[in-house]
Amino acid sequence: MGNFKIGELAAAAGVGRDTIRYYERMGLLREPARTAAGYRLYDATDLERVNFIRSAQELGFTLEQARQLLALRASDTAHAQAVLDITLAKIADAEARLERLSDIRDMLRMLADECPGEVPVSDCPILAFLTARRKDQQHNKKHQAAQDERSSLAKGLLS
Repeated sequence: MGNFKIGELAAAAGVGRDTIRYYERMGLLREPARTAAGYRLYDATDLERVNFIRSAQELGFTLEQARQLLALRASDTAHAQAVLDITLAKIADAEARLERLSDIRDMLRMLADECPGEVPVSDCPILAFLTARRKDQQHNKKHQAAQDERSSLAKGLLS
């Protein structure tokens, strides 16, 4: 395919024009050539690059990681180990998120099991939990900050 304008590139890649402009600003796409009228002109290489970025994003890679992968792909000296390292880090991140989601699911199930359903909302254990949770977290943060301050003062006195 020959040169095409931003709308044509966006449509071919299944993204919006703003996405193309954003990729340009972030340095993921080269500054395109322009027509005499100022229209951006792209080619098949740009389309392939946008498709690569979108594929990486669909697998959970960040734009920065996509940038790294693009640089590795373009390198004559890089080894696949560098790509593998980025991928293994992404797997570890996904596993951590899955663990967190599993914890959330378990907590929601527990709350749902404890809620009788037929009681007035003022007696709903789910709402009571949600109300108390933030208060408990804030109290714990204040308590930890006070402990840290006392510890810091004690270290200063002992020095």
